[in-house]
Amino acid sequence: MITAISLQGVTKQYDTFALQDVDLSLPEGQVMGLIGINGAGKSTLLRLLMGLIRADRGEVRVFGQALPDAQVAVKRDIGYASDDMRLYPGQSLRWHMDLIRRVYPNWEEAYAAHLIQRFQLRPAQTLGGFSHGQRVKALLLLLLARHPRLLLLDEPTTGLDPVARGEVLDALGDVLRDERRSILFSSHNTAEVEQIADVITFLHEGRVLASRDKEAFLDDWRRVLCRGTWDDAINALPGLASVRCSPPLIELKTSAFDHSTLPTLQALGLTVDSVEAMSLEDIFITTVGKGKAQ
Repeated sequence: MITAISLQGVTKQYDTFALQDVDLSLPEGQVMGLIGINGAGKSTLLRLLMGLIRADRGEVRVFGQALPDAQVAVKRDIGYASDDMRLYPGQSLRWHMDLIRRVYPNWEEAYAAHLIQRFQLRPAQTLGGFSHGQRVKALLLLLLARHPRLLLLDEPTTGLDPVARGEVLDALGDVLRDERRSILFSSHNTAEVEQIADVITFLHEGRVLASRDKEAFLDDWRRVLCRGTWDDAINALPGLASVRCSPPLIELKTSAFDHSTLPTLQALGLTVDSVEAMSLEDIFITTVGKGKAQ
């Protein structure tokens, strides 16, 4: 299996922040959603994968090639977009399209025309007259129409209205029909990550708290509401991540729910009132609150 990205023991230290001992990999053809609050280190991680900054320690590879040394060789295969990227406000979208077409041989004019219609953009209009949502869609058009094998997107839907957000996510869904193309995108919107991601990674204060297949997250986590008397033996429940006790009610959240969980609780004298699946947002908040790898 070809690996689109790989980070092993990666550390990047700044004065007030550090990305610490990051181990991550993304197989080709999959989507990884990188979830974290502002300042978690998402942008730093993406810049490392673009070769824009050098890790202090560890190994960063894209399609098997080490960065930043091989960045010239791999950048033709990468499409990168972040909120601080700027297009030329005095030039038209058509001007930008022609520029990218001359630089990247994989540019597909027919697909660009399709995205213009889909995003309801005007090629002759200068970018200075575009709204925020239109600028985001213009940037994605310029990336998608050149068919990069890897998309690195730093919070691509921030500031978009619900309609524009849906258009962008649908366009990214089209990319996934090509099994050789991969996406790593950061967001603090867990709902949109849950919509398109295959793999979920939680990043907090520069550390990876958890990185797993999305379905594994959703299958293994449960909120269990019980009645009974507290017993310290409950703390030994496998995967226990959160406890809220308001006698006689006891709420438990576990990341290792299986066929043995309920019998274990009943053996401790508890009556189980309900077992509920947890949303990705609730899982993230609980994981951050626990503050260690799951």
